[in-house]
Amino acid sequence: MFHYTVETSKSRNEAVQTLEENLKAEKFGVLWNFDLTATLQEKGTDFDTPYTILEVCNPEEANQVLSKDLMVGYFLPCKIVVYEENATTKIGMPKPSALIEMVENESVKNIAVDIEERLIGCIDKSV
Repeated sequence: MFHYTVETSKSRNEAVQTLEENLKAEKFGVLWNFDLTATLQEKGTDFDTPYTILEVCNPEEANQVLSKDLMVGYFLPCKIVVYEENATTKIGMPKPSALIEMVENESVKNIAVDIEERLIGCIDKSV
């Protein structure tokens, strides 16, 4: 499966706040907290699903993978989404280990797995 997604009883805003705190503890910075719903509505669409995209990055990890293969930059920063579906808040992300398969560079796979495990830990602590 290309993604990791969990459900939480928290509201979308509560989940985003907790997730940001957990990411900071793991040395991941939130580069962008993007309210997709508000942006699409500002552009005149009728999209009304509460949907937030967080773009997150650990500068040391980014430097390490980019130093091995610049193509990895196509997948940076990592994205974590928090959205509501059928009155349930969900938190999910594409798995770095699945994305890195497209780069076809063995030297970055272990790094991707480590990042994935740490991001999943942040998500799980946010539930």
